[in-house]
Amino acid sequence: MDIVIRQAEPGEYETLGEITAQAYLGDGLLDFEGSDWYLGELKDVAKRAAHAQVLVAVENDRVLGGVTLVPSGGPMSETAGPSETEIRMLAVAPAARGRGIGEALVRACIDRSRAIDGRTGLVLSTQGSMRAAHRIYERLGFVRVPERDWHPVPGNDDILLLTYQLTF
Repeated sequence: MDIVIRQAEPGEYETLGEITAQAYLGDGLLDFEGSDWYLGELKDVAKRAAHAQVLVAVENDRVLGGVTLVPSGGPMSETAGPSETEIRMLAVAPAARGRGIGEALVRACIDRSRAIDGRTGLVLSTQGSMRAAHRIYERLGFVRVPERDWHPVPGNDDILLLTYQLTF
């Protein structure tokens, strides 16, 4: 695999935004109230990059996927505690799936998180239907922490995001 994982460049933001939005739409993951707003969030890579590390998987100058690594605190953080980093918006282009790209992106997040002084772990939230992603997380040592599960839409208890944690 000649895939390179690195920081996203501004010229790649639009492509990564489309990959992320299409991955979520194609997998039927935008079935909740407010999804138009969230679709805009998925596409707005520049906004993410202003507050977090946005990593891309690139092969021959072609973006195949990406992920956002969020330090604790700040506008991109949803579940991270004071000594944790957080993974958000992991996505791989449908045509590039099955090649280990998602796992390589998560491994890069683990490595970068471990390199930050004082970090004790890494957390992420996921939908119950994201089974392929769950397998990656579990293979890399993440465990479910149901007591940290949460509802992203206030007043709508039908949608539950599952929380996974990796402790260093």
